[in-house]
Amino acid sequence: MPDHIVELLPDLVLAIGQTALMLGVGLAAALAFGGPLGVLLFRLKPGPVSGLLNWLVNTVRSFPFIILLVALVPFTRVLTGTSIGPLAAAVPLSFAAIPYFARLVEQCLREVPRGVIEAAQAMGASEFQIITRVLLREARSGLAGALTVLAISFLSYSAVAGVVGGGGIGDLAIRYGYYRFQTDVMVLTVAILIALVQLIQFIGNTAARRLDKR
Repeated sequence: MPDHIVELLPDLVLAIGQTALMLGVGLAAALAFGGPLGVLLFRLKPGPVSGLLNWLVNTVRSFPFIILLVALVPFTRVLTGTSIGPLAAAVPLSFAAIPYFARLVEQCLREVPRGVIEAAQAMGASEFQIITRVLLREARSGLAGALTVLAISFLSYSAVAGVVGGGGIGDLAIRYGYYRFQTDVMVLTVAILIALVQLIQFIGNTAARRLDKR
């Protein structure tokens, strides 16, 4: 192993931790806010509220992530006290993850057979019981797959955030692999990202299979 790679190992470990922090915050925000938003999008009847929510979701999703990241700099600075670093980068990541996951949740719930919902309604189940005991339970395998897709997509987003001062693997690749023309560092960071994607996909597939009771 080249000496400069050995010297880079502490920075590499730090970069992986920063990427994990950005991804973790984004996924937590998606689960906490995007999940309920997806349920609302599915259960709300067509009307002003439904139209407004759909418009907001579509508007945020229409922004390229790099533009959203820059547009949210003032809000990020107010919220975190800085516009650089992994915690600051996690703010636009969260904003992007919420509507993204909401659409995935809505799509998963649409795949639940209508007859199952009607049977629960016929037995007098409340709206809360239909959501928690019917919809989410029937769609849990698909939701695990949706979360996997989200995690992989936003792993690449976190690398983009690193390019503009967010830290993480993307920042390391740019600072050493691009600016210093160290191709082996660039190859190493790409290999790490590939390994992370494979790991996330394996965990997601395993969870989806175990949750699928069909």
